Amino acid sequence: MKPSLVFTLVLLCSLSVGKTHADDDSRPPNFVFIIADDCTFRDIGCYGGQAHTPNIDALATEGMLLTECYQAAPMCSPTRHNIYTGLYPVRSGAYPNHTFAKDGTKSIAHYLAPLDYRVALSGKTHIGPKEVFPFEYSGKKNPDMDAVDGLFSECAKAKTPFCLLACSNEPHSPWNKGDSSRYPVDEIELPPYLVDTPVVRENFARYLAEITYFDDQVGQILERLERHGLTENTVVMVVSEQGNSFPFAKWTCYSSGLQSAMVVRWPGKIQAGSTSDAMVEYVDITPTFIEAAGLPAQENLDGKSFLPVLRGEAKQHKTHSYGLMTTRGIIAGSDLFAIRTVRDDRYRLIWNLNHDATFTNACTEADYFRSMQRFANSGDANSKELVDRYMHRPEYELFDCQADPLEMNNLAQDPAHAEHVERLKSTLLAWMEEQGDEGVKTERDAILHQSRYKKLDSAEAFKVYRRAVRNRKKNPID
Repeated sequence: MKPSLVFTLVLLCSLSVGKTHADDDSRPPNFVFIIADDCTFRDIGCYGGQAHTPNIDALATEGMLLTECYQAAPMCSPTRHNIYTGLYPVRSGAYPNHTFAKDGTKSIAHYLAPLDYRVALSGKTHIGPKEVFPFEYSGKKNPDMDAVDGLFSECAKAKTPFCLLACSNEPHSPWNKGDSSRYPVDEIELPPYLVDTPVVRENFARYLAEITYFDDQVGQILERLERHGLTENTVVMVVSEQGNSFPFAKWTCYSSGLQSAMVVRWPGKIQAGSTSDAMVEYVDITPTFIEAAGLPAQENLDGKSFLPVLRGEAKQHKTHSYGLMTTRGIIAGSDLFAIRTVRDDRYRLIWNLNHDATFTNACTEADYFRSMQRFANSGDANSKELVDRYMHRPEYELFDCQADPLEMNNLAQDPAHAEHVERLKSTLLAWMEEQGDEGVKTERDAILHQSRYKKLDSAEAFKVYRRAVRNRKKNPID
């Protein structure tokens, strides 16, 4: 064969291969977003935790593990609205629990529509109204694996891009799934902010077992992606949601309530085994998916795409993360106990707007918390300090999160840290003003943003709510 002919054939083959790769790169990626329910990030294996999580750990070796991911509210419903809309809770209207977004709000489904994505949610919902979230729904409390498999199969055959939101109910209490024998109660380690009682240990062991149960769900979804040949062009993101329902986690604005695990894999785009300490928030997830899909940024969103971080092109993303908690309308919640927080690269400031009130929620009704109270009442000073600190808060709390990652030492009254309090309070107030958050008034109006009161006018809603507060047993708040 003549050299010129060989050269021509090689050139044609190269062009052909190049075109194929270009076609692959031009196809929008699929998205699989997998979220746990009430899981403290530091309990997951690849974050140094005790829970056996082989599937999540393996995913971290294949993609990126983010160490500074935060959410805006330590409760299920506002968290999910926050993720799917790219808006902070007060701005979307979805800031109490069992809430709904304002009419006209857009979600990830609307933004991906121009590229004909199928957007599906399988498992736990806690969002509304459906006009804002026009997803393909399946499952109830957990992802329906048959429905997930069907979505993957249909999209693989039709070459249709998809965005799957796989929403687990684990490890939400009651902890009754998984094999707790893997976690002997006398061998597990409790965080120092929990009182060490037999009841706490038993519950914590069952909680760890349910994290492993969640990890198995992650594995099932990843296996189905591989089975249908979808792994290479799919962004997989696994997050832990807010912290568990033990004290100082869920329902609080401490890091154990607001910080999240986030592991992301995208073959060929995200370096395998990489780690990033860039500060990102749940509100940034929808903007990130929008950019990854090849769509223009949406200026009306509160979140900001962190795709450059995932691709290894940037080491920083945000300078501050924000959070809020409203107890009005939650299970056994304080009538008014508004909490707001801001975190920079080192310090967290918490502002307890109704600090004179007693802080209560479903945790203070649980058997494990009551066992802590009994131990405290027996005369144990450390137990009494922890129980009192959970239910009675000062107006301000400041923590050095580098020196004190579990936020056990409040520095707010230390004159040496007064500058940090004032600086962060100014930043927090500016964010609240931008969001239309009026603090105590916003807390009072929280029930007007709960689904059960949606059809009532404000006067009737407050009347019904006050009746419920007076008589929780016969007419519980939740």
